[in-house]
Amino acid sequence: MHKKTWLIFICLAILISGYSVVQYFFMDAHQAGFVQLKLMLDSTLNSFWYIMLYLHIVFGIVALVIGPFTLFSRFREKNINRHRMMGKIYMLGIFLGSVSGLYLAYYATGGLVSQLGFGFLALLWMITAIQALANIKHKKIRDHQKWMIRNYSLTFAAVTLRIWLPLFTVLFGFERFNLSYAIIAWLCWVPNLFVAEWIIQRKINTMQENVKIQL
Repeated sequence: MHKKTWLIFICLAILISGYSVVQYFFMDAHQAGFVQLKLMLDSTLNSFWYIMLYLHIVFGIVALVIGPFTLFSRFREKNINRHRMMGKIYMLGIFLGSVSGLYLAYYATGGLVSQLGFGFLALLWMITAIQALANIKHKKIRDHQKWMIRNYSLTFAAVTLRIWLPLFTVLFGFERFNLSYAIIAWLCWVPNLFVAEWIIQRKINTMQENVKIQL
């Protein structure tokens, strides 16, 4: 990951994480915009739902903020022990974040389309993490890096979700929120995966060009 790209990712990750911390930990969670919308559009929320929400937020933030540091090549090369430690914390965040996310997906606003969108996001979030772990265990570093790029593109859905939400609200109004949210349930992560594949392919092409130059 290039330095400018890394700075953009880390700034957006910190901004969204800070917003979530203020909303759910410094203010009353019941007054948070997301919760208020669910209370307005859906039925009452039980205490276990709030527990899973907090788990998802806490460990999602952990993964969101740590992710760019694990992907930044200069940091990784100069701090390999820290990279490994942060990678373990990141994976813990993914595991607990995806399990809680899968539970929350079942109660997603917007009906079956939203439930499937967020459900697949949670499952792929876990699957890509498992693939990254399996590859590094077998010393397949390049494949590990590819799966980590894919995985963080799904982690970054926390950011893209909050970019699409206000945009859709302005364009289509609050009265069509259920429809908008159903679309965003897929839009927040599917394009991210395409971008991830583009980054991976670009990285492969760069490596091949460097090999040709050396030859």
